Amino acid sequence: MPSLPSLPQALPSVAGALRVVEALLLGGGQRTARRNAWASVLEDRRRARARVEAQHVLEAAASRAPSDT
Repeated sequence: MPSLPSLPQALPSVAGALRVVEALLLGGGQRTARRNAWASVLEDRRRARARVEAQHVLEAAASRAPSDT
């Protein structure tokens, strides 16, 4: 009686599987463009958070009453 095939030790992650599908469906230039676009989105989000934090600091500083007058 033949033995049953064993399962692989580690199943590929979903992200890894998506990268494989992406590699099969898209050319190298398109992959690079998509990664660059996503990096830009993340950087825009980071800058937006920094703007909000700076705005809160400026508003807090402006709302303080001068102590010498």
